[in-house]
Amino acid sequence: MPQELKKVGINHWRIPKKPPMLADVDLFLNPKLLAKIWEDRSIEQLIDASQLEGVVSPIVGMPDIHEGYGLPIGGVMAQDADQGVISAGAVGFDINCGVRLLRTNLKYDPAKIEKGKLSALMTAIEDRIPTGIGKTGRRGELDISLNQITKNGARSLVEKGFGWPEDLDSIEEEGCLGGADLNCASDQAISRGKKQLATLGGGNHFIEIQEIEEIFDKKLAEKFGLIEGNISIMIHSGSRGFGHQICSDYINILMKAAFRDEIFIPRRGIAAAKISSQEGQNYYKAMAAAVNFAFANRQLMAHDVREAFSEVFKADPQKDLAMTTVYDVAHNIAKFEEFNGRKILIHRKGATRALPAEHPLNTKKYKTTGHPALVPGSMGTPSYVMVGTPEAKKSFYSINHGSGRTMSRKQAFREITAEEFKKSMGDILSNARDWRQLADEAPSAYKNIVEVIDTLVEAGLAKKVAKMRPLAVIKGAGLEG
Repeated sequence: MPQELKKVGINHWRIPKKPPMLADVDLFLNPKLLAKIWEDRSIEQLIDASQLEGVVSPIVGMPDIHEGYGLPIGGVMAQDADQGVISAGAVGFDINCGVRLLRTNLKYDPAKIEKGKLSALMTAIEDRIPTGIGKTGRRGELDISLNQITKNGARSLVEKGFGWPEDLDSIEEEGCLGGADLNCASDQAISRGKKQLATLGGGNHFIEIQEIEEIFDKKLAEKFGLIEGNISIMIHSGSRGFGHQICSDYINILMKAAFRDEIFIPRRGIAAAKISSQEGQNYYKAMAAAVNFAFANRQLMAHDVREAFSEVFKADPQKDLAMTTVYDVAHNIAKFEEFNGRKILIHRKGATRALPAEHPLNTKKYKTTGHPALVPGSMGTPSYVMVGTPEAKKSFYSINHGSGRTMSRKQAFREITAEEFKKSMGDILSNARDWRQLADEAPSAYKNIVEVIDTLVEAGLAKKVAKMRPLAVIKGAGLEG
């Protein structure tokens, strides 16, 4: 363990800045997770980010941190809005990969909602939503232009009847990040985006039917509409090939701009350019377009999931099933936010914004409570609804976005056995025709979600509201891209 690592508080560690670092690196890890942090290049990647000009201290690592491309997954980097840089690698390839949670008033009763009905729900959802890499939407191109979708996000779908107006009150940025411009995306990105709306994708993306198993804070749960024993649905997906292409394109563009402007870039993966530069502004506009595409993507999939429930239960999803949106939150994004009276650009890569009660950026609906922060588990393990506390200021009001990998996908495919996979899944249904298709997403390829969650609870950054256990999981085979 490096000597420069200092304990700051409970589960809070710091690598103080020293040349060429321009910012401290703060880690939120319990002792067990800390002991394994040196097994990949996560720390090295955080230190790389700390060397970018304009950085605001500290660079932050969440308890689900693991090595990524550029900034590690579970990394948070803030930049001064006037003097700083913007980095495509610090947002990631899956721009606005995020989660939407739907609640219902359906009580989970195994005698009434038996495996046959769960299977019927899965089939009805898969009939509507293509899964896996490279898949195109079943509707083809909607009568909504890609320009409208990328400019207005989820609102463009709601206005066409794909969802309810109140959905927008429960989406980060109300489902639309300002400043998007489709003209800043390449023709190849546009070509990929046109046909992929309302598709799940592959990798760690999923649609999960859950039971709300435990309530930790009754008052907050009631405000969020969460009732113990009821069914909930979690949708985890992003901007698909559209966002992936934008990241690929701009890593090259930003690197060239950095070379021209003599900006030090420690590694290509953290490619960055001045926020004020034309390239930096264009990346932000293209990224915002992908953010809005992803919000629209989850909006349309939520509509399809509601239709599937309506078909199986022969009930109106709004009047009878009360399938309202609890929240929809982004995981991979860069956003301008006010912090300590200063405008900064916060890059969150595999990290969830967690604004506490009375934070001015909260939507009106969650002003007095703080918004729900959604943390999915790995396939076969529980997911959580959290809420940030004022102490989350230490991490720029960010918490973890999941449990975090312990195995690479190749390692998981190589080492996880059929017996291990089936044991870890128990009686949870999955849509895999062959277990080997999803071996890379087995629970044993991930950190223990309880340890990860409790790390931040013990550190005081967040508190638990509810836990959901999986009943049935729909995933797409293949790596996302």
